Amino acid sequence: MKETLIFGHKNPDTDSILSSIVVADLEANLQNTNVKACSLGNPNKETQYALNYFNVQAPEVISDVSSDDTVILVDHNDFKQSADSIKDAKIYKVIDHHCISGFDTAYPLDFTVKPFGCTATILYSLYKTNNIEVNKTVAGLMLSAIISDTLLFNSPTCTPADKSTAEELAKIAGVDINTYGLDMLKAGTDLSSFSSEELINLDAKQSEINGKKVIVAQVNTVAIDDVLKNQQDIESEITKVIDNKGLDLFVFAITDIMACNSKAIVLGNCASSVEKAYNVKLENNVAFLEGVVSRKKQIIPVLGENL
Repeated sequence: MKETLIFGHKNPDTDSILSSIVVADLEANLQNTNVKACSLGNPNKETQYALNYFNVQAPEVISDVSSDDTVILVDHNDFKQSADSIKDAKIYKVIDHHCISGFDTAYPLDFTVKPFGCTATILYSLYKTNNIEVNKTVAGLMLSAIISDTLLFNSPTCTPADKSTAEELAKIAGVDINTYGLDMLKAGTDLSSFSSEELINLDAKQSEINGKKVIVAQVNTVAIDDVLKNQQDIESEITKVIDNKGLDLFVFAITDIMACNSKAIVLGNCASSVEKAYNVKLENNVAFLEGVVSRKKQIIPVLGENL
């Protein structure tokens, strides 16, 4: 019998990869031992920091699924963000914290979506509901995912549940939230080794918003201007993606995790929608987005109101 594959979205972030590993542990505790955590891409530097810290091996990277596969989707439910042939597979479960988009199946399934800042917050509640003890390693992985998705509680997506869950998990994991959290986030801000093509694909999500094809990509840094030094090359790579995918808009958000602001390189025939959405002017294709750090809460829905 083939293993049930567990994975998050393409261009996986910390929550996507670590929550997949945690779900495998949760399923095993629920007596479903025939499961396997996977990912649709390699871990980024922030994710790898957490994996190394808690001595956990990165999951196997897969490129696609088939009609023979049973899968559990974590941290996403939009088929555009999933494996290319996801509609062919049997989706057994979904555990997510995003809006429901582009999702349909021919059969009922276990579908859990909560308005939390992180998938891991949902997972911890499932451990508690099922009276399953959380060990130090699993606690550390869930804590890391919450810190990442909420930018150490500075993101507007952060809820009281995320913060209280993180505090409980930190005690189990035996780490100081602020010390560990800052070290992990800073590990993910070293972008010096990435090409412009790699940068715009590190954490990019494609959506269809009011009939428009849009990609919003995001990177975290402590020095936005250092990233913008390569703006010409970055724009060249973005233009290639727009042409290849027939996009109407590409927003590349460069987020300062310390100042909690972003600058965005905006290209596409709907670029003016960003000016309208944030009441800003694009200067050399760049907009300063004061206080904007969350793609899920401060970019995607705002664009939806203005495209």
